[in-house]
Amino acid sequence: MACKHARTIAIAALLPLLLASLAPQIAAQGLDVEAAWRERFKRPSAPPPSPPDNPLTPAKVALGASLFADTRLSGPGNRACASCHLPERGFADGRPRARALSGAPLVRNTPSLWNLGWSPHFFWDGRAPSLEAQAQMPILEAREMGGDWPTILRRLEADAGLAAQFQIAFPEEPAPSQANVLKALASYVRSLVSLPTRFDRWVEGDANALRPAEVRGFRLFIGKGGCVLCHVGWRFTDDRFHDIGLPGRDAGRGGLGSGRASFVAFKTPSLRELVHTAPYMHDGSLPTLRAVIGHYAGGFVARPALAPHIDRKLRLTAGERSDLEAFLRTLSSEKRGPARATRTGP
Repeated sequence: MACKHARTIAIAALLPLLLASLAPQIAAQGLDVEAAWRERFKRPSAPPPSPPDNPLTPAKVALGASLFADTRLSGPGNRACASCHLPERGFADGRPRARALSGAPLVRNTPSLWNLGWSPHFFWDGRAPSLEAQAQMPILEAREMGGDWPTILRRLEADAGLAAQFQIAFPEEPAPSQANVLKALASYVRSLVSLPTRFDRWVEGDANALRPAEVRGFRLFIGKGGCVLCHVGWRFTDDRFHDIGLPGRDAGRGGLGSGRASFVAFKTPSLRELVHTAPYMHDGSLPTLRAVIGHYAGGFVARPALAPHIDRKLRLTAGERSDLEAFLRTLSSEKRGPARATRTGP
């Protein structure tokens, strides 16, 4: 089964390369290769999917937004989800690594929450299978929020205004409960859909939306740079796990008890809103986009487990690095502002 899975991943990774190799033939037939790629990066017109037992509604999103900012979910009552996931920071926190309740740094960088409604698994190592499961883990983790459900529910039940929100969001089970707190939080995160950018206007056909350097950067992204092998689709992620050659002892997905602790792999992050989510990587070790580009252009640790689709010989000129960075910046909103939620219904 492992060999079959590996072959499937390898084939999927090689598909973009195959398309690139066919480019001369496609061009000879009068087709636009760049247009074909742009089609793959179009934003969806529908809101993110939600599980059958937790359909997305405006009332749940509103309740989830309230709970997201509520310090009563933490044991000491001084930390909320919003304490580490700041809207102006792309729902990250701007630190290399997240801060524990004690103030000490944790092991990993705080990930962004944008567009997670389309993701199949969560955290850098993918240990949570749903947003509902993900919401609970930091609440109960002693180093993060240190909460316990009896205390949390007792606090929430004492708030008449919040209790009214629960009644509207969950009319069949109006009292605050562990399950409904998590459903509301998950609904709020599902509603966090990043705004369209200049890149999206270009994808939709506005030829003037991107500058020449940015278009050159896009061509590097889908061509020589090979970035598209992992960062594909409108969210710019394959939602898979890879060893990209960062130093350190954290095994990521390899440390989840599968018996393969030497296997290093972390989830491919989305590139949406990345201008606002620095520093980068699971350990926050790369402070700028220029540093990220330098990592892939020969700055990685070339160990045997390195993901096979990373080009060991990739080298980029100063101009190519500048163009690639210019393109990456088009994937972020040009102005920081409050969170925007997708429409969830009437």
